[in-house]
Amino acid sequence: MRESPHPTRLSYNRRMLTDEDKQWIKQQLEGVETTLLTEFHKWASPVEMRQRSHAAAIRALDAEVESLSDRLKNLEGR
Repeated sequence: MRESPHPTRLSYNRRMLTDEDKQWIKQQLEGVETTLLTEFHKWASPVEMRQRSHAAAIRALDAEVESLSDRLKNLEGR
C-alpha cells in the first residue's frame, strides 16, 4: 500500500478556523488594506493637485475667450 505524501494533512472542508486563525487573517487583511490605502493616497494627492491646477488654467482660458468674444462683438457692431 502506498503512503500519502501528506498523511497528517486535513481536508480543507473538514478543518475549522480557530479564533487564532481568524485573528491572524484579520491582521493580514488590515495590513493589506493599510498598504493599499497608503499607496492610493500617495498616487491620488499629486493627481488631485494637477487636476486642480488644470481646472484653474481652463477657467482662466474660458475667461480670456469670453473677453475676446465680447471685444469681437463690439468691433463687429461698429
